[in-house]
Amino acid sequence: MEKNHTKTGLSVVVNVLDKVYKTGRKVAEGFKETMKIIFDEYLPQWNYRAVPTIE
Repeated sequence: MEKNHTKTGLSVVVNVLDKVYKTGRKVAEGFKETMKIIFDEYLPQWNYRAVPTIE
């Protein structure tokens, strides 16, 4: 990927993550009650944000 560039000279920077993430982890107690989940319009099944609610 780093060998790619645009016609105007814009280059690409690539960072590879070697970390192995655990699946099936549980969220902190009260997370679902205090965080609002906002799903992306384009790919909602893959892209979402957890935004804390301010009280």
